[in-house]
Amino acid sequence: MVLRYPNGQPYSKDASSKPKIQGKKTSSTVFGNRGMSFEEAINESNSFYLSKNLAVIHKKPTPIQIVKVDYPRRSAAVIKEAYFTQASTTDYNGVYRGFYLDFEAKETKNKTSFPFNNFHEHQIKHMESCIKQDGICFVLLWFSSLKRCFYLSSTHLIDYWYQQTDGGRKSLPLSLIEELGIEITPGFLPRVPYLDAVDQYLSLSKGEKH
Repeated sequence: MVLRYPNGQPYSKDASSKPKIQGKKTSSTVFGNRGMSFEEAINESNSFYLSKNLAVIHKKPTPIQIVKVDYPRRSAAVIKEAYFTQASTTDYNGVYRGFYLDFEAKETKNKTSFPFNNFHEHQIKHMESCIKQDGICFVLLWFSSLKRCFYLSSTHLIDYWYQQTDGGRKSLPLSLIEELGIEITPGFLPRVPYLDAVDQYLSLSKGEKH
């Protein structure tokens, strides 16, 4: 299936997240040696948090307009081409302990840094807007080759993301993420216990939301 942005430009995922191709098997990153993708692990974690009345966090739907459909059989329809009707913001949002959470989940196979090309300017702008409204905004970074996961406040991401336009680095070094972020150890229930990192962040910031 071909997905296009509102301006007609073809959409392609970053190198660390390959799109599915009909008729071909695609390899998914094994999260925590449990045979699921990072996104699936987060979704399962959100379901666990919801079932325990701990938080209400959902993945945001991405609105698309279907422009081409094939019908190989009467009982089946295959979408061949579609357009994003608007630019995406971040992956997830919801409420936890009275705080508004808004976050993006990204992964890379890189072992030493996290490339900034995983993020788009409109996502950075959205994070800035959430922070201005006292929301807790962050990114979950998954180093698939190292099997390491980090919580990083969007304030840090935003600062370094803008520095690249002034000759700064085009990626966040793992050593810097280790220093500024909070490492998350994959578990069973939940798979990605990121609310523990949120609690730690709130504790470190002495109750401040950003």
